[in-house]
Amino acid sequence: MTFRLLINQIREAVSFSLLGLGYPDQDFDISEPPRKEFGDLTCNVAFQLSKKIKRRPFDIAKEIIERQLKPYLENKTKMSSQSYVQSVELHPTGYINFKANFSRLSTSLLNEVLQNPEYGFYDWGKGEHIIIEHTSVNPNKALHVGHLRNVILGDSIYRILKATNHKVTVLNYVDDSGLQVADIVVGFKFAKFPIESPDTKFDHYCGDEVYVKINKMYKEDSSLEEKRRLVLKEIEEGKSDIAIFASEIAIRVLNEQLKTCWRIKAHYDLLNFESHILVSNLWKKSFALLKEKGIVTLQTEGKNNGCWVIKPYGEEEKVIVRSDGTLTYIAKDIPYAAWKLGIVEDPFFYYEFANQWDNSILWATTLNPNNCHSIFNSANKTVTIIDSRQSRLQRIISQVLSNLHADSNRYHHLRYETVTLSSETAKMMGLKIGEKEIIHMSGRQGIYVNADYALDILHANAYREAESRNPNLSKELLNTIAEDVAISAVRYSIIKHDLDRIITFDITESLKLEGDTGPYLQYAYARSQRILDKSTVFFSDIKFELLILDPEIDLIKQIAKFDLVIEETTKTLSPKLLARYAYVLATVFNIFYEKVPVLREQNKDIMIARLSLVKAFGLILRNTLSVLGIPILNKM
Repeated sequence: MTFRLLINQIREAVSFSLLGLGYPDQDFDISEPPRKEFGDLTCNVAFQLSKKIKRRPFDIAKEIIERQLKPYLENKTKMSSQSYVQSVELHPTGYINFKANFSRLSTSLLNEVLQNPEYGFYDWGKGEHIIIEHTSVNPNKALHVGHLRNVILGDSIYRILKATNHKVTVLNYVDDSGLQVADIVVGFKFAKFPIESPDTKFDHYCGDEVYVKINKMYKEDSSLEEKRRLVLKEIEEGKSDIAIFASEIAIRVLNEQLKTCWRIKAHYDLLNFESHILVSNLWKKSFALLKEKGIVTLQTEGKNNGCWVIKPYGEEEKVIVRSDGTLTYIAKDIPYAAWKLGIVEDPFFYYEFANQWDNSILWATTLNPNNCHSIFNSANKTVTIIDSRQSRLQRIISQVLSNLHADSNRYHHLRYETVTLSSETAKMMGLKIGEKEIIHMSGRQGIYVNADYALDILHANAYREAESRNPNLSKELLNTIAEDVAISAVRYSIIKHDLDRIITFDITESLKLEGDTGPYLQYAYARSQRILDKSTVFFSDIKFELLILDPEIDLIKQIAKFDLVIEETTKTLSPKLLARYAYVLATVFNIFYEKVPVLREQNKDIMIARLSLVKAFGLILRNTLSVLGIPILNKM
């Protein structure tokens, strides 16, 4: 039993009442009232009807309650032992308020939770194949804190969809043929940067040293700009020694990037290399299809003379092939998007690139026919996770797919705003920002904080806190706890925000054990397990109807909402909803913990019922944290 069944019973009763009074069919909402004393659920049907029949909501609600709802619910209760509505009351404004029968609700709900470890994860997906593309950081630098929003958002959505029986394929697009890789090659080949930096992680070295400095050198030496154009063209053609060298460098950087992503427990299924798109038939076939459909045209005059362009609806034309034959960013994205949806034939073969932290295989594209030819594309829907600065390009891609006769609803751009650093965190990382309260990151200018550095500081701070609380634990166990707390801190601090809100990341705030943080959730779970570990009773003949105190009822209500939140999160692809739920659930439990004795309860039946409630809470919070990618800790 969840709130879903209670809502369904109320909806059935209200609909029956409207029919009995001869009112027309009417949509209405059933939701939680703003104040606890108004009941557990409230209905706005009288307000909706008032617009049609021109009567006061109060009078309509009173008629519905007195003539229909009360008799209906009274008869329903007599006929069935499964009525979860205890009473119905009229609010002076015209809302109809309902109170739940928690004696029945608690017994049904908590028994189901305790007996079903997968409680709440219903089959919303029906096996539908969804492709998620996220991360896609250019392989010329390390991930910074801003990139983590993309990774964590994408991985959380993957976990949620997988838990609700979607077939999910997670892609990481590797732009190994773009300008930023060309910059690194110019740095190594022509500016003579040393290829090795023994004391520095390779992706840090490429991004922090080579990429930043070569961009400054372009302004001082125009010949390097020419080398850059040469390198870019050779990379796109994919046959020269320069192209091979660029591929080797990109792979080295990519391997280091993946270590960072795996550190925060992100999962991938396939690496797609842009260079493979360019030299395979995928680009050629897609380009031919675009020309055949009249989606692209060759300009013969003006500023884009000699370029192939797209003319999006209501926008300026967009170049996809430059006059020198090189491709723009969007020219590489269009065939990739078409490949995802199965609009064009799959030209790739696949090989095992790596074994991941979760023991799954990470595959990668190849053009070598000696490798396997699995099916990774042809999804029912795709979710491309890119920040809002790419919204225009994503709209163009969606329009192109529509023109290619693909349902535009199958291609979804999930956009989000950027991540900034608080002044305190910036100073902690050695960045000079003057009197600014926040700082926007820029890889080209070298203004950012590498994700590895941020995680290392989170780990070090968490280690000191864990050691002070548990001085007898081994260093190995303390390091495990510290790493899990660091992961929790960064993942939750990213997930809890609205996607259209710029995040200000603060290391100190994210680690707090009190307030709206990941460690706070972990601590609530650890607290519940500590209670259960100290218990010696045998869980049998549990009398859940004895749970009648307000903190007990409040906790039961939160547990009862779990599957509703999972469903809404799945539909909206908004992990924030689940993060908010986890925080409220943990807060309500901590109030219960402070106000209601469990192990000290003298009445054995009540103690067993409360222990069972604690166990049910732990199971629900564990499931919630799992789909958010937050590690579970029994001890902190």
